[in-house]
Amino acid sequence: MPEPIAIDDPDDPRLCAYRAVRERDLVGRQGRFIVEGEVTLRLLFSGDARFAAESVLLAPERWPGFADVLRGDGPPVYLAGKDVMSAVAGFPIHRGVLAVGLRGMEPPPESLIPPAPAPALVVGLVGLTNHDNVGGLFRNAAAFAADAVWLDAETCDPLYRKAIRVSAGAALTVPFARAASGAALLDLAERHALTPLALTPSGSKTLDALDPPSRTLLLLGTEGPGLPESLMTRARRVRIAMAPGFDSLNVATAGAIALHHLAGQRLAAEAELSRAFRALSGSVDPDL
Repeated sequence: MPEPIAIDDPDDPRLCAYRAVRERDLVGRQGRFIVEGEVTLRLLFSGDARFAAESVLLAPERWPGFADVLRGDGPPVYLAGKDVMSAVAGFPIHRGVLAVGLRGMEPPPESLIPPAPAPALVVGLVGLTNHDNVGGLFRNAAAFAADAVWLDAETCDPLYRKAIRVSAGAALTVPFARAASGAALLDLAERHALTPLALTPSGSKTLDALDPPSRTLLLLGTEGPGLPESLMTRARRVRIAMAPGFDSLNVATAGAIALHHLAGQRLAAEAELSRAFRALSGSVDPDL
């Protein structure tokens, strides 16, 4: 990309996409989303992100720290003082790091998973409207190598600023797509040979007693009401063993525990294979 462009006028039309950030988080951004903070900006330009950047807005003092990432071909980089950034965004900008990303076309859910009979692990979110929980679950999905996250129509936007931030940028890298409802998620699971697991305190089997299916859809619902009964009747109900008299965890915490159990064997096998490959590579004469 070219050298950064200095802007000192909050009304400069080139900053239009950054205007009134909080309000536009609620009403939508016409195919765009906002990224804030160093970690997520670097991830957006790392090559691992599923989305492209349209532009970057930095406080001048932040430019030297990003020059290695942002030089070359790419979107424009604007430099503006934090007072200008705050005036444009509509709230104090302390980090001095913003970018606009482009959503692109959302893929069909079934395109995000390996075809049967290959192993697959999908997280299904039903009715989750808390951005902290959704962001935390995307972070968990990345940590335990889930293939995708499927969302019903009621679950909040994982590309909301707070969800991206809480996910530590995982919302930019973990594939996701929507279906019309929780029932539609289960229809997808049936068509693609995924075993649906409903995490619920009323589960007849504890998670630690479950032999992880090769292809799994882990369904997670809201705290309190949980998953609708109509969905749980179509899934295997499992619970997390807890101390007597206590039967609930934050949904992101519960999801992390379940994903660790479901993905543990696969991740351990992959780690062992990687260690064996490194050991073999180290034993081979590079001149052969």
